[in-house]
Amino acid sequence: MANHLIEQEHGRQKAEIARVKAEADRHAHELLRASAELARAAGEDARSAAEDARTAAEEARHATIDAVHATADSLKATLDNMKTLEEMRRALREVRGIDKPESN
Repeated sequence: MANHLIEQEHGRQKAEIARVKAEADRHAHELLRASAELARAAGEDARSAAEDARTAAEEARHATIDAVHATADSLKATLDNMKTLEEMRRALREVRGIDKPESN
């Protein structure tokens, strides 16, 4: 009978060990699931940040193109002003030259 009681106690201890192990396995599985969810969320955040960066880079590219066009327009206007100024100087020299007796 004592042997039977020892075997029962031994069986109960094995069952308790199995229950504790199953609980530890369940807890480890839950931690893995939570970690996977965090990794998925981090991946989604990274994809979103990359898309935002791509959009910002595209906007910066367009702004740069607009700035280059504005600079080209400004330089063209400056050149046109310089040409006009040179024509005015040339015309002024011609007008001054008319007043001189030797220009006739």
